[in-house]
Amino acid sequence: MRQKKLYKVTFLHLGKSYELYARHVASSALWGFTEVGELVFETAGEGLVVDPTEEKLREEFKDTRVLHLPMQAIVRIEEVERRGTLAIRDAADGQKVMPFPMPPRNGR
Repeated sequence: MRQKKLYKVTFLHLGKSYELYARHVASSALWGFTEVGELVFETAGEGLVVDPTEEKLREEFKDTRVLHLPMQAIVRIEEVERRGTLAIRDAADGQKVMPFPMPPRNGR
């Protein structure tokens, strides 16, 4: 059986860079947005190691069916083979994470 595609989505929100994994990424019916659905979190396994970032993201997005992210907030979307570690980073801490450039206002 063929496995569903897995995407790593990196986006900016409130000065932070979020990295999530999802099974569904598509253009949203809302103009200017990208929809990200079927978020993938680590299942409670046999180990006792708990990743605080994973827990924070799981709690933040626990009731979320689909995220509708503004296109200019998305840094990158990668199709990946397997899930890695989730991350929340400070976008201003020297990481090379920049929002998509926006056109000047009023044609200036």
